[in-house]
Amino acid sequence: MRQAKLTRKTNETDISVSVDLDGTGKSNINTGVGFLDHMLDQVARHGMIDIDIKANGDLHIDAHHTTEDVGIALGQAIKEALGDKKGIRRYASCDLPMDEALSRAALDISGRPFLVWRVEFKRDKVGDFDTELFQEWFQAFAMNAGITLHVENVYGDNAHHIAESCFKALARALRDAIEIDPRNADRIPSTKGVL
Repeated sequence: MRQAKLTRKTNETDISVSVDLDGTGKSNINTGVGFLDHMLDQVARHGMIDIDIKANGDLHIDAHHTTEDVGIALGQAIKEALGDKKGIRRYASCDLPMDEALSRAALDISGRPFLVWRVEFKRDKVGDFDTELFQEWFQAFAMNAGITLHVENVYGDNAHHIAESCFKALARALRDAIEIDPRNADRIPSTKGVL
């Protein structure tokens, strides 16, 4: 079973996360940050990963610590659930349209974390969520999941659509990359023999 459960507690946040990589896309997410919850629901639903997250953070300051730490914890849980990565497809990408916006995500579950972020927002906020925090979440997630991740908004005007298309593109690419390849199910997908 490709599952993981962990907690992360700091002076700024207290987070519990559980994931099932072979789930049905169910989610139970409560970070205290409404728009972040909405985006993480997309990752679960479109990634076909069952995700439970409960976070308590210092939201009286702002959403930065909670957003970043949720990215860290979810990345760590996915990395743990992947185990030795035997049989996964490893690479995947997705071009995802949402109304006028088109975004893409390409990833390699390589064990070599890296983020390329080519996304710009014309507004500073989506609702009361700072748009600069999207990059913080993706950075924390990629580094802690151990993946190379490229995210690009090709075009778009609406900040909500741009953000959501980025999260959905990640979800669909992640779904494909973590899928077990029946032709390679007993091998680690690397000429090095380890990921």
